[in-house]
Formats: sequence, structure tokens, C-alpha cells
Amino acid sequence: MALKHHVTRRFLNLGFFLAILGSLLFNANSTMAMGNNTALLPGFTDFSQAVQNGKADSLRGVYVSNVLALPVVQQPSGNAGYVSSNDGQATQFAMASQFGNVGLLAHNYLSGKSFSQLTVGQEVRLVYGDGRVEYFIVAEVLQYQALQPNSPWSSFRGLHDNTTLSTEQMFKRVYAGDRHVTFQTCIQTEGISSWGRLFVVAVPKTDFSTDGLRLSLHR
Repeated sequence: MALKHHVTRRFLNLGFFLAILGSLLFNANSTMAMGNNTALLPGFTDFSQAVQNGKADSLRGVYVSNVLALPVVQQPSGNAGYVSSNDGQATQFAMASQFGNVGLLAHNYLSGKSFSQLTVGQEVRLVYGDGRVEYFIVAEVLQYQALQPNSPWSSFRGLHDNTTLSTEQMFKRVYAGDRHVTFQTCIQTEGISSWGRLFVVAVPKTDFSTDGLRLSLHR
């Protein structure tokens, strides 16, 4: 019973998170920060040195050449809906860490703009506080339409495969499974800021196959 309660509570928190992220308003006039403007992106060595804090277990930055160079901040304890309001930052999704994976969140009118520029085959580098670097390759770009955009329990239709998933199924699809990184932001279209969700999934570089997909990601 305790385990069942824990799982139920986890997905209640997930619903709260989706409600917060899905209700964001699109701001077309937001200013592009250094972390998003590819013309101003630092070299990887400079970026890595700038974000390090000496803590080996602390994820401090994410870097994709010619796309993004974002310091990573953590969610406050117990606040699964927190996403940084600072342009040029990504937020680590704590619930994904419970599954041994890395979730990176950003508003679509701030750093999330750069998430839509990610494509299959690009190298993703995670920088930790002690300078350690973890290498991944983008394997999937997934887009979902929220069938009830204003509901935290909306079902989602995959634009890539036309399948319909519940909130819980979608969470498992993009955050559970073997070690990987998931970038998440909202998709704004038809004047609706919470119209859909974008997920970009990157797998460890050693696991990236010639077709760009890892079987363990398919459920």
C-alpha cells in the first residue's frame, strides 16, 4: 500500500508540473540571452570552466555546439512545477532524476526556443561541478498535441506517430527507461501557449546506433 501511495503521489505531482508548464504565456518580445544566441555562444572549454563549482554530483551546464550553452539550475525541494524564469538557463527536472535520467526544462519563450533547434545526431554534453563531462547524442525529437490544453490531465496525441497517450504514459515514454537526457518545453500554436509539448531525447554516445534510436526507448 505504501508503494502504491508513493507512485500515485508521484504522478499527482506530475500533473501539477504539467499544469504549471502548460499554462505559460508566450512572450514574443522576450530578449534573447547569451545562452540562446548562437552568434554569442562561448567555446566549450570556456563554458565548462564558467559553470563548474567543484561539486562532483551537481549538474551545472548543457552544451550543444552551435545551438545552446545553458547553465543548469535545480528545482527547489518539493516544487516539481518550478522552471527558471531567467533566459539563458535550463532547469533540471527532479522527478526525472528519481528514474536515473536527466530532464531539462525551459519556457518556450526563453531558453526553450533553442530546444526546437535540436536534431537527431547532434552531440549533447552535460557538464558537472567538478568538470566531468557526460556525452549524449540526440536520438528522438517528439512532438505531442495536448488534446485538452487547459487540463493538467490532458491526453496527448503524438504528431510523429499519431498515437494517444495519457499524462502518465507520456511521462514514462520520455522520462523512464535506461539512462538518457530529455529536453522539454511547450509548443505554442494557433494562439494557444499550451497547445503541445516538445521532447528531445538524447542517449549516451556509446549507445547511439546507426539509425539514431535505442530499442529501450520504445515502449
